[in-house]
Amino acid sequence: MKAYVVGVGMTKFEKPETRDWQYWDMAKEAGDKALADAGVGYEQVEQVPVGYCFQASTAGQRAAYELGLTGVPVYNVNNNCATGSTALMMARQFVEGGLNDCVLALGFEKMARGSLGGGGEGDFKTSPVARHYGIMAERHGFEMTPPTAQIFGNAAREHMERHGTTEAQLAAVGAKNHRHSTNNPYAQFQDAYTVDEVLAARTIHRPLTKLQCSPTSDGAAAAVVVSERFVERHGLAGRAVEIAAQAMTTDTAESFASGSCIDAVGQPMSREAARQVYETSG
Repeated sequence: MKAYVVGVGMTKFEKPETRDWQYWDMAKEAGDKALADAGVGYEQVEQVPVGYCFQASTAGQRAAYELGLTGVPVYNVNNNCATGSTALMMARQFVEGGLNDCVLALGFEKMARGSLGGGGEGDFKTSPVARHYGIMAERHGFEMTPPTAQIFGNAAREHMERHGTTEAQLAAVGAKNHRHSTNNPYAQFQDAYTVDEVLAARTIHRPLTKLQCSPTSDGAAAAVVVSERFVERHGLAGRAVEIAAQAMTTDTAESFASGSCIDAVGQPMSREAARQVYETSG
């Protein structure tokens, strides 16, 4: 069975602690927009996978209460950077597997100001990504910089050493992303920067500058995912967008065998995901 997105909604993403709202407020705003976009009532939604990382257990239920008290199952999804895509994948699987005809995928985050983590070894002893940081430490040591920027920055250093990539080439990616933000009214920042301006910004962890790192942010997004028969019954063919393929992978032995940050941050997973998408989409 095919799965289609028939409605989407999101809030504007805000710098943490600058807007007076709670995570359930942002979830309601995004969820209501998605349902209205689809022309679907919450009473038609059969399941709700909800993604977030920085709230307490069952925050998904608290967020969904604002959309309606219909008793439908709510699943709390916490998967770091893949959290939103995981919630969407669950919604698609519910529909493609024939379990449901209408599912709402919802995601939100309410964060604190400042970088994630502190950069000291003690932060990582019980971390789920301790193995990844161990790979990094063996090759690069630890520095007192934000740990996420550190491991990705070190992967960039390895890429520069291996392929001759320049800091300007890496900065061009950041400049391109900021240029895209100028056309997105929901983006937290909407300023364009040149490659030189990206390079001249404050260094976070060489070669990454502030303008190459994601900020902490508050906001929410939602998508209504439905079956082909739901599309037909409700006359949604003109707005239905098929999810042609998705893939999800987890680390394998290859992620850690080389001792490379490039592999530890996901190159083997990317290759496997690309293979899955290719096979799925034909």
